[in-house]
Amino acid sequence: MGNSLVTLFLLTLLLFVGNVQCNPNYREALAKSLLFFQGQRSGRLSSDQQIKWRSNSGLFDGRLANVDLSGGYYDAGDNVKFNFPMAYTTTMLSWATIEYGKRMGPQIKEARAAIRWATDYLLKCATSTPGRLYVGVGDPNVDHKCWERPEDMDTVRTVYWVSPSNPGSDVAAETAAALAAASIVFRRVDPTYSNKLLRTAQQVYHFALQYQGSYSDSLGSAVCPFYCSYSGFKDELLWGAAWLFRATNAVFYYNLVKSLGADDQPDIFSWDNKYAGAHVLLSRRALLNGDKNFDQYKQEAENFMCKILPNSPSSSTQYTQGGLMYKLPESNLQYVTSITFLLTTYSKYMSATKHTFNCGNVLVTTNTLRSIAKRQVDYILGANPLRMSYMVGYGPYFPKRVHHRGSSLPSIEAHPQTIGCDGGFNPFFHSMNPNPNILVGAIVGGPNQNDGFPDDRSDYSHSEPATYINGAFVGPLAYFAGIH
Repeated sequence: MGNSLVTLFLLTLLLFVGNVQCNPNYREALAKSLLFFQGQRSGRLSSDQQIKWRSNSGLFDGRLANVDLSGGYYDAGDNVKFNFPMAYTTTMLSWATIEYGKRMGPQIKEARAAIRWATDYLLKCATSTPGRLYVGVGDPNVDHKCWERPEDMDTVRTVYWVSPSNPGSDVAAETAAALAAASIVFRRVDPTYSNKLLRTAQQVYHFALQYQGSYSDSLGSAVCPFYCSYSGFKDELLWGAAWLFRATNAVFYYNLVKSLGADDQPDIFSWDNKYAGAHVLLSRRALLNGDKNFDQYKQEAENFMCKILPNSPSSSTQYTQGGLMYKLPESNLQYVTSITFLLTTYSKYMSATKHTFNCGNVLVTTNTLRSIAKRQVDYILGANPLRMSYMVGYGPYFPKRVHHRGSSLPSIEAHPQTIGCDGGFNPFFHSMNPNPNILVGAIVGGPNQNDGFPDDRSDYSHSEPATYINGAFVGPLAYFAGIH
């Protein structure tokens, strides 16, 4: 009897593990990945707010420059609004909705709401003061010394901007990309809003092109080392032109894309380096329309894929023993989600025309890309050596001590008294207890190269969630939700 009970237990365990590994609920994960953005909202919360432990915050953002810059998102576990990663997040959410909106089911409404929360803010940043593009609120050096809820913020809300004399082509072109991509999302459901987004995108892009320079040089320690533009601004100029071409089909942007060319062949894609994303976006014309003028981008997109695929002779990508793509030690999942978006999207384009290509002597089909993408998505959702879901609130085991101020501190309802700048460190930040508020849908920085994860609040490079990790993951989740 004892033996048969053990056998039954082992069979149940195997079934459970198999279930985690083979059958993630992509629809549930998609819904939660979008819900996460409500936990990052700044400004006056709307009536659709489902994450109830958050309240209004940053209502007077912009006041130091006599403008209203309330709204938008806190980028990660802090209380700063950095527009460079926020705009990239918006572009990726928009691209996901354009490519996979039909597969999102009822979540399409949530995707549009997440995009609009960002674009309403980005429009203010672009149109509040002639000759200025506002690019951030909150002094990061001061904010990062505090551990307090966004609702209690008492740090200086310094306002940062770029202008003709202090250019920021990277942040401006990314903002233009975000607004142009979002204009496609809203084209049918809200044409007036869509036109406003596109008009503003064109103005902001013109500014990026006319006054060239990196925002890191203009703003220094306000953005570096947090979101320094390490790859320069040429990739954003190409990316912005590619999105404006997609939104307008105008010859002007086509010529710009051609003139900007591609002087970089990276093996990464992120909020900082957009080349691979631009190549995949532009390759669509070659693959789906048979337009030979875009063959160059198809080739560049395929060169990128060959650097990612594990069995390709030109692969420059490491994988952990558990099968996770491993690019960089800090917040590795941001690269995994962004690259996985490109894998699913290029696979989708290939599938439409039964296209294949070669990496050396290795034949690459749509299934090759799909299977490596699925492996990454499933790993994040729990099919890994620790059986840990790296999405908070998804599956039976997930990170409990997330590096996130609002999640780790008691809510206003539970603790109405103000928690000042230093007040959150003891007993909350240094506590070994799980966070009192579950930041549902948040994807953390992820495991180390040995598939290990300490679940330690102070280890921000592994335990901090970020909008741009989730922003890139929505597309692959919608892709697999539509297939399964």
